[in-house]
Amino acid sequence: MRIAIVSLMMALGGIASCGKKADPAVAGSNVVRPVAMVDPPIKDYVGFDRNDYPGDDAMAELKKQFAYTGYWLTPPPGETVNGWVGKREILKAQGYGFLVLANGRFDQQIKAAKMSPEALGKKDAAAAIAAAKAEGFPAKTILFLDQEEGGRLLAEQAGYLFGWTEAIAASDFRPGVYASGQPAPDEPGKTITTIQDIREHIAKDHLHPIAIWVYQDACAPAGPAPGCVITPPSKDASGTPEVMVWQYAQSPRRPEVTQSCAKTYGTDGNCYAPGSKLLIDMNVAGSADPSHGR
Repeated sequence: MRIAIVSLMMALGGIASCGKKADPAVAGSNVVRPVAMVDPPIKDYVGFDRNDYPGDDAMAELKKQFAYTGYWLTPPPGETVNGWVGKREILKAQGYGFLVLANGRFDQQIKAAKMSPEALGKKDAAAAIAAAKAEGFPAKTILFLDQEEGGRLLAEQAGYLFGWTEAIAASDFRPGVYASGQPAPDEPGKTITTIQDIREHIAKDHLHPIAIWVYQDACAPAGPAPGCVITPPSKDASGTPEVMVWQYAQSPRRPEVTQSCAKTYGTDGNCYAPGSKLLIDMNVAGSADPSHGR
């Protein structure tokens, strides 16, 4: 708690160069008392992401409910084109903050590449950096790498991911990763999340810090997610400490971990914004501009 003492020097009611103290009974409103200033509670902001750009008008409608949007620098997973290209200024004018992300590689793609995983990661990072600059994102914007596959990283996955993040850290931008916070089988009787494994690599290899966007859509008893709701708990309830963003609902939902919250989703299993026919993923963050991309 901060205590701010507000002082006011006034040339009225006896407060003058003579140095005499004003009589409270006479000075009245000239008496200044300490005012306690309490830091406001941390606020959480709800945002969304989706692969396909839904159109300028649809984004304007969604802004009535969401503070920020995902913004692809590359074609999203499974796509060959990127509909988000050239939309930053429009979305900024609509009041959006940003979650800026680039598509990563699946393990089989990394293995099939005709270069080392680290070199491939650096190559893809260079493309993301060029795209971020072309879109007008300012220096220090956080660029998130989309790491779709969960569990402990295989050696080639780690080589690719950290090749990418270290290249971003060496640029004008800052590295982030979108990865799983869902426990997966590891050693006998033990589990691990992708985020845990990433953090172990960072500590062991003295790598640059990486901002964390965790996905964990499992509902009770498998996980902390509330389902497809517009008023989620704080990002601190994600089960993964010190995350920047928590994606708590996905489209389509994963039936094996969302049975208890299935009624919050559409009958087709997708998550929809209230009053909208657009399927989305929902996120909660401690900032209205998590990537600092405005």
